Amino acid sequence: MIETISRINSAVNGFIWGVPAMIALMGVGIYLSIRLKFMQLTKFAYIMKTTVGRIFKKRNVADGALSPFQAATTALAATVGTGNIAGVAGAISIGGPGSVFWMWISAILGMCTKFTEVTLAVYFRKKNKNGELVGGPMYYISNGLPKKWIFLAYAFATFGVLTVFGTGNATQVNTITAAINVALEGYGIVKSGGSQTINLIIGIIVTILVGLVLLGGIKRIGTVTEKLVPFMALLYVVLALGVVFLNINRVPEVFGSIIYGAFNPRAVTGGVIGSFFLSMKKGVSRGIFSNEAGLGTGPIAHASADTGKPVKQGFFGVFEVFADTIVICTLTALVILCSGVNIPFGSPAGAELTISGFIKAYGHGVSVFTAVAMCSFAFSTIIGWGLYGARCIEFLFSEKVIKPFMVVYSLMAIVGATMDLGLLWDISDTFNGLMAIPNLIALFLLANVVIKLKNEYFEGEGKEKKKVLDNKIRLCKI
Repeated sequence: MIETISRINSAVNGFIWGVPAMIALMGVGIYLSIRLKFMQLTKFAYIMKTTVGRIFKKRNVADGALSPFQAATTALAATVGTGNIAGVAGAISIGGPGSVFWMWISAILGMCTKFTEVTLAVYFRKKNKNGELVGGPMYYISNGLPKKWIFLAYAFATFGVLTVFGTGNATQVNTITAAINVALEGYGIVKSGGSQTINLIIGIIVTILVGLVLLGGIKRIGTVTEKLVPFMALLYVVLALGVVFLNINRVPEVFGSIIYGAFNPRAVTGGVIGSFFLSMKKGVSRGIFSNEAGLGTGPIAHASADTGKPVKQGFFGVFEVFADTIVICTLTALVILCSGVNIPFGSPAGAELTISGFIKAYGHGVSVFTAVAMCSFAFSTIIGWGLYGARCIEFLFSEKVIKPFMVVYSLMAIVGATMDLGLLWDISDTFNGLMAIPNLIALFLLANVVIKLKNEYFEGEGKEKKKVLDNKIRLCKI
């Protein structure tokens, strides 16, 4: 029975994360970029000023809502995870250094896709009976499209609920236990392979922490993520930049191998990887998997933002993809390529390849810091996906099932810490990909709405600037 399920899942997964899916995700990204006149590039400076430039601006937030920055960090909490460490390593080992270039391309297109998702999520959101702002693909499908498309909303929410326990929880906890065990092994506290007792204790601790955060409601989630995400990102960025600076003489060569390897991987990998298509596929898929642009998850968090301007929150979607893929994923690639660590081209690799890059630069003592970084990444992902699952199950049933769901979701951490996940991970990965199908259809059909909102926003901004300028001129005359 299990073997049959495994075979069926493998076939579906191969299609979902294969060529058709990549074409669909990239195609929608290209379509939206053209329709929106590549605003992620032409308006990039303005977008960064509007998002990063206002991070530290204090403001009062309504009950049942998050500040725009809290909404962005909650989305980033789920997005920035172990995929940024393990996923990039896997892309380089299978697709060569050139895969990083294609990861950048997918990110550029993904910025526009994520902008569209977030804008729609805020525009079509609603308030639930608890007074909380809720939104996401299931809401902009049900409220923005004709009733004949409603089945897509229920399909997205169903796939979302089925995904969160594996992708968002169990596999992340498994990463936490692995990172802690590696650090403990380095100091001789536990033997190779770890300890089941320690893993159980870790699982119980994570369960309690996740439960305390999620059961505290949307406000507590926002408070935790706005502190945890900047901390973990800063820690990782500092560690990674240190590796780059220690090997600064190799940086030009590394960037050369990324650019040249994107079109001629054979020359860079010594003939081990000779397929241009394989390099592109790995880079694009890892980029999408990392920033989740097109999958429809991030907009669920952004919909909780206390803002009256959907487009302005959409800018945070652009920032999210930039921070996740262009910054953090690129730094991971530089750690691997600049450190000079041996890369097993043609063979699968994961977080251990990235960690070995850090160890080669700093020594084995760095395992403690990498463990802290990986634990932070994984825990933040659990919190973010907990919110996604709650919103999906609320859409399918009612607000009454949220707390029971949170309890069950929290307890899943014990399973992730103590059991071999195997098939659970594979099935969750498949459902994660299936979430993209109804979302991409909705983005394509609702593109005109986003274009209208974007044009109205910038026309309004132009009028505001003219008004401010006129006032300054008038004051000068006085």
